Amino acid sequence: FTLKEYPTLYRTWDEYEVIDYYTGNPEYCLVAICNGKFAGFLLGSIIDKRNSYRKYGYLVWFGVDEKYQGTGVAEMLYEKYREIMLEEDVRMLMADTSADNERALAFFTARGFSSPRDHVYLTLNLTEEKKSQ
Repeated sequence: FTLKEYPTLYRTWDEYEVIDYYTGNPEYCLVAICNGKFAGFLLGSIIDKRNSYRKYGYLVWFGVDEKYQGTGVAEMLYEKYREIMLEEDVRMLMADTSADNERALAFFTARGFSSPRDHVYLTLNLTEEKKSQ
């Protein structure tokens, strides 16, 4: 997930950020292992705003290895995360994805997430703009 591969990606990751999520909130970071092999992961967090009665669960990053897509791994990871959020008295879950990620949109919509058009993230890759000057 680099800017070179995905020039409009609003977020890139490095191994240190992933480790930060795991060391900071390991109970919200899930890994799926199938037959001893890595199958998928989910990084989550809770946004607990001061002076607010709501706690928000934020599904930060979610992925399933191509070999395991369509096998129920994504459903298992998501359901476990949802259970954890319910136990934490989270009132609302949030997730975001690229507008053209039809598979992710279908996955989240099927689980009751509202229309992705309710909130839109816009990006501008200044690297590309600088090249054209």
